[in-house]
Amino acid sequence: MAACVLRQGLFCTFSKYSQAHTLRTITVDFNSGHGANRRRLQCLRCGLLNTPQQRRSMSSRNRPEGKVLETVGVFEAPKHHGKYETGQLFLHSVFGYRGIVLFPWHARLYDRDVTPTAAEIKCEPTGAQGSKEVKGKTHTYYQVLIDTRDCPHISQRSQTEAVTFLANHDESRALYAIPGLDYVSHEDILPYNSTDQVPIQHELFERFLMFNPSKVPPFIPRDTLHAWQEKNHPWLELSDVHRETTENIRVTVIPFYMGMREAQNSHVYWWRYCIRLENLGNEVVQLRERHWRIFSLSGTLETVRGRGVVGREPVLSKEQPAFQYSSHVSLQAPSGHMWGSYRLERSNGTFFDVRIPPFSLESKKDDSPNNFLPGPFSSLA
Repeated sequence: MAACVLRQGLFCTFSKYSQAHTLRTITVDFNSGHGANRRRLQCLRCGLLNTPQQRRSMSSRNRPEGKVLETVGVFEAPKHHGKYETGQLFLHSVFGYRGIVLFPWHARLYDRDVTPTAAEIKCEPTGAQGSKEVKGKTHTYYQVLIDTRDCPHISQRSQTEAVTFLANHDESRALYAIPGLDYVSHEDILPYNSTDQVPIQHELFERFLMFNPSKVPPFIPRDTLHAWQEKNHPWLELSDVHRETTENIRVTVIPFYMGMREAQNSHVYWWRYCIRLENLGNEVVQLRERHWRIFSLSGTLETVRGRGVVGREPVLSKEQPAFQYSSHVSLQAPSGHMWGSYRLERSNGTFFDVRIPPFSLESKKDDSPNNFLPGPFSSLA
């Protein structure tokens, strides 16, 4: 199953394996005898839909019965070449949320699952034993808005991404976040179209996009979106993506530079990094520990160990194979790099380590990112 869309007691699963998408409607029985928090799934209908008009993504309203299906839109054929345009509606193929494309990024994907040629092998980062950095391949990612109605349903599988900024006004040291923004790989997108003039619920939707039925897709960028992208380009840009698989567990890391702060006559540089763990196998595993090594250009090497990630110890199974989260790191130097490992536990009680691919922390020109924030945003200070 390529996607799992949760809507108030409803799952819709979709297969990408043929031109005719398979749609399964699954309701949730909250009166199961397995406890109030356990949900028993019942398959009500499974059929092969052959025409483009029938390939629909479905949703349910917040109604008492919780089993009412409503049409969200009509699936489109995924693009195997080229890129999706601003205003493209989609379902996320892993986390199942509804979203809309704001603009694309061209990133360098360093995939250590691909065997490099001798000419592509570079020197290893200091201390990163057994992991070689291969030459990056250009890959398309997208800045997207997430439908806020779906955020509560994916919270156990994905820490909904938020673009974070350092405040550079009034001597503030606050960290600001704009919630409901994510970075999505080209292959994560299941495109669809809709006749709804406001198909995505997000406070930035109507500030960034407007409906124009003469265009394809019919949602075009406002000047506000162009201005926001241009002003905050250094803080939004996705430039490098790192990926590595160990024993069927794939780890993908995306670092972002956030800015610099002056503290006690020294400079402190900040980055955030977004990590996705995916279970590509059939065995159920649970993340128990993290182990980081953080090297700074100033010459320091820090080791960080701890239980789980962001206060969780997620389970990766065939039904919910992926978990995504983001965190932050600071250095007293304009560059450095990080690498490490996760310790996972199998269902039989044995443990194994999964490599986190090494990635660089590089700073950029330090302009103020907070002179133009259209909202919504909140202080994390």
